[in-house]
Amino acid sequence: MKKNFIPSGALIIGMILILWSISLTGDVRNFVSLDGLVITVLGSFMALVIAFPIKVLKNIPNTLKILFITPEQNRYTYVELFSELAKKSRRDGLLSLEDRLEGMENEYLIIGLQMVMDGVEPEMIRNVLNLKIETMERRHSAGQEVFTRWAELAPAFGMVGTLIGLITMLAKLDDPSSIGAGMATALLTTFYGALMANLIFIPIASNLNEQSNSEIFTAEMIIDGVLEIQAGTNPRMIEEKLVTYLAPEELKQREKAMDSSKEAVANEQQ
Repeated sequence: MKKNFIPSGALIIGMILILWSISLTGDVRNFVSLDGLVITVLGSFMALVIAFPIKVLKNIPNTLKILFITPEQNRYTYVELFSELAKKSRRDGLLSLEDRLEGMENEYLIIGLQMVMDGVEPEMIRNVLNLKIETMERRHSAGQEVFTRWAELAPAFGMVGTLIGLITMLAKLDDPSSIGAGMATALLTTFYGALMANLIFIPIASNLNEQSNSEIFTAEMIIDGVLEIQAGTNPRMIEEKLVTYLAPEELKQREKAMDSSKEAVANEQQ
């Protein structure tokens, strides 16, 4: 895992661009309303408290940490790993894979190989690992759903704030000079709601969904690799099958890694 500052940087740049565009056409202070922020932010959050169990909301800080971490999937390395494991298992037997478990970190790979060495049926291995994927997906979707729902609630509460402002303004029609300022204040809550939804909550939900899908895809690749090893499939055929999981950029990374490995071997022979 490595830190990823792109989302936070994009958020900061987005806010700067909005403030800059506001400053070109007017006074930034005209877009500041404490009442509007209270209604939009706290109002929508209170609706979340009603909509979700508190244990889900308590997990929001941990969910946000995922945004600032880039998972090192490195699917192309699994192609070589499974080829190596397949060669070892065909040469020395499935039990010989046990000494390789210590250096592994992926839980799907560890559990899958352990069940293979224990002689568990292929269908049972697939069922257990698929169940782990479903559990992980359900856990991830809870965090995604919080921000997806928040993206719906923020504009709604922005409209509520606008209606409150309009009602207050209409109650003071006897003072025409206050209508313009009152209308501006009323519309600010709608602005806050739209800004929060489109610059913060929707992008966060999309980012979490993309990371979850990537992790699921890697887990599915590992399941296929584990079952092919158990079946005693030719290492070359395992490589050909698992390569289909790689994106074009991952194929290029694999080719570079293979070229570097060949160069290292050639240098050693010299």
